[in-house]
Amino acid sequence: MIRKISILFFILLIAGCAVGPDYRRPDIQAPTEWRFEDKEARTLINARWWEQFNDPVLNGLIETALKENKDVLIAAARIEEYEGRYAAARGDLFPQAQAAGSATRQRSTEAGASPWPAGVSNPYPAYQTTLNASWEIDLWGKLRRGTEAARADLLSRENAHRAVLLSLTANVANAYINLRDYDRQLEIAKETLKTREASLEIYELRFDAGVISDLELSQMRSEYENTRATIPQIEKSIHQQENALNLLLARNPGPVVRGLTIDQLNFPHVPEGLPSELLERRPDIRQAEQDLIAANARIGVARAAYFPAISLTGTLGSASADLSNLFTGPAYIWNAGASVTVPIFTAGRTWGQVKASEALQKQALLTYQKTIQTAFREVEDSLVDQNRTRAKLEALFNQLTALRNYRNLALLRYENGYSSNLEVLDAERNLFSIEITYIETRGGLFNAFISLYKAMGGGWAVDGSPPPKAPAAEK
Repeated sequence: MIRKISILFFILLIAGCAVGPDYRRPDIQAPTEWRFEDKEARTLINARWWEQFNDPVLNGLIETALKENKDVLIAAARIEEYEGRYAAARGDLFPQAQAAGSATRQRSTEAGASPWPAGVSNPYPAYQTTLNASWEIDLWGKLRRGTEAARADLLSRENAHRAVLLSLTANVANAYINLRDYDRQLEIAKETLKTREASLEIYELRFDAGVISDLELSQMRSEYENTRATIPQIEKSIHQQENALNLLLARNPGPVVRGLTIDQLNFPHVPEGLPSELLERRPDIRQAEQDLIAANARIGVARAAYFPAISLTGTLGSASADLSNLFTGPAYIWNAGASVTVPIFTAGRTWGQVKASEALQKQALLTYQKTIQTAFREVEDSLVDQNRTRAKLEALFNQLTALRNYRNLALLRYENGYSSNLEVLDAERNLFSIEITYIETRGGLFNAFISLYKAMGGGWAVDGSPPPKAPAAEK
């Protein structure tokens, strides 16, 4: 008795071990600070960051995209797939039982070597019910490592879903900003065209009166047509941007409702965060780590093939040629046993599977490290982008103010005969160009903020907390 208990204890002790390496997070060299860190930043990573733009229409578009976008639905369905895979892998840890029953009627030959027994009907019925059970004892942790890998795969898919949400919110916000950017460019182009049309009419009257030459009239007509040519191009961009936004919303091509103008949108504050926090925030990093955990666990699955596999099986049931006697004592049947499979020669197959799993783990490790380095680079690039774009926008605003003053003075000098119309045309041409560039840069600054939130892993966690108070608009 003591010997049996000792053997059982030894088996349970072995079963508590698992071959293969246990996962430990690799050491990562993270930068201690950003080169362009905003000292007045606020921690808003897990907030509904897009609400800082203070545009209810944009909020509604993002909510629609989160519910209807096909990539989001595909990612959610993939989570369900891996939930099923995890449940299937975990089920292998436990004993399996199946019930079976059969009822047959058959006829045997009566002309065989042995005479047919007297009094036995032919054909004859046969009835049987069985309960079969089997259990593979996980001595070496193969099944536990497989379950560990399946769980990591599931968590990887969940983080992939979060990455899709993060990317989607950023893409919708970018598309909306670009759309409002084009809308403002179209307004500027139409306003400029209206002004130049009025000027052209005046130039034609002055030409008819012999006040100006054909050269001056042609120059004005050229500027008018040049401005008119920009409008179809901007309108084309607007329609294409609407179609791109509708695709994100899982809608067919068509017009998109507008909210605030790009001049009315609030600039958000820069989110605050230490470089090391990216490891916990960004879903792509978390996904890469779960892929590494899964690959690490599958090394144990492959190595377990070197060791014996032990399975316990048993059958309990009854069999009878008479249905009324099926559940009586004489009809009962049972068997119990154990099977051991010992690998002796596999011609390198097991070695090859272990080597392949170790190589996959190495690939996953390198991918994880590269994902982290990419994340640090994207944050740094986004910080540089918003910092330098803000400086550019300030310079363009000053240039725009100077060009408006230059245009007014040039027009005044021309009307008083102190300069030619070339000075006026040059001033108006430069003013129109800088007005368009200023709006493009303003939209670029919004996009830089969006890229920064995306790079820092913010925005995908909708925790139901009230949105942060938006800062005052900058113009």
